[in-house]
Amino acid sequence: MEKKLPASQFIPNLKIVSQNPQRLASGHRLCPGCGISIILKQALTAIDAPIVTANATGCSEICFGAYPYTSFRSPWIHSLFENSASVISGVESAWNVLKKRGKLSDDQKKIKFLAVGGDGATYDIGFQWLSGAIERGHDFVYICFDNAGYMNTGYQRSGSTPLGFHTHTSPAGKILSGKPQQRKPLTKIIAAHDLPYAAQCNPANYADLMRKSHRAFEIEGPAFLNAFSVCPTNWKSDPQKGIVISKLATDAGLWPLFEVDHGRWKINFRPKFSKNYATENPALEEFLSMQGRTKHLLKPENAEILDAIKKSIADEWNFLEKMEAAFPINSK
Repeated sequence: MEKKLPASQFIPNLKIVSQNPQRLASGHRLCPGCGISIILKQALTAIDAPIVTANATGCSEICFGAYPYTSFRSPWIHSLFENSASVISGVESAWNVLKKRGKLSDDQKKIKFLAVGGDGATYDIGFQWLSGAIERGHDFVYICFDNAGYMNTGYQRSGSTPLGFHTHTSPAGKILSGKPQQRKPLTKIIAAHDLPYAAQCNPANYADLMRKSHRAFEIEGPAFLNAFSVCPTNWKSDPQKGIVISKLATDAGLWPLFEVDHGRWKINFRPKFSKNYATENPALEEFLSMQGRTKHLLKPENAEILDAIKKSIADEWNFLEKMEAAFPINSK
């Protein structure tokens, strides 16, 4: 980059960051409209250091690295479904040993380490591996592509699937009206590990996502980014409307943008209706109407579930407001 700024002042100038190495080729096998490649390109374009990536089994791994091809233009490792955090921890540990022994060049000393996975690999199957890597303090960034289900295996519900949303293992029909449980608050759970940095982001707000990626890679120690990721195939949505749907998720309060930097909290975007989510939320209804997996929630017989969703959104917002007031990110 032409100009280095403190993390709190980093603003992604596209003319500048576009000159950084493009680590993801244009060719891949993702479905039309998938959010994964958009998220990864935004995140990796924000930094100029060399990167080693461990990729958990899932949509991203299948579509980026079907042997003998890969979409990555940097070192890339296919890990198991659950252990990308452990794999990148091992790579980072080996790198530290080589650095201590004086066997690395100056350029090799600047390497950054990345682990990526979907919400199934992150919220559920790989949570203990991720938690352990964070607790041990490894210097790496973990990016979760959160599309609210196990998409690679046919769209089963995951810990990320929100209340009332249809999946093939929590179907909306006569017996169930979608998933009966609330979504696991993973970003808050990760923040409770007291790691240096954790944030929630959305590719619909590219400047926010790129700034958070820059900050995550800049910090020494573990960092976590949870990114909202559209899946038109299983959401039954228009592939051309992915960014619109993503924006509505944040406007509706379903996917708030916030960060926790060394224990300090900050809400990065305040939607118009954030003060009365429990009663008035037109963005939520528009969001639900654009996807086959959620249209049933707008039917009169599911009004109670819709009210519960609105209340959970309001509760989440109140929590974030309280955390930001108690531990503001700009305080000393």
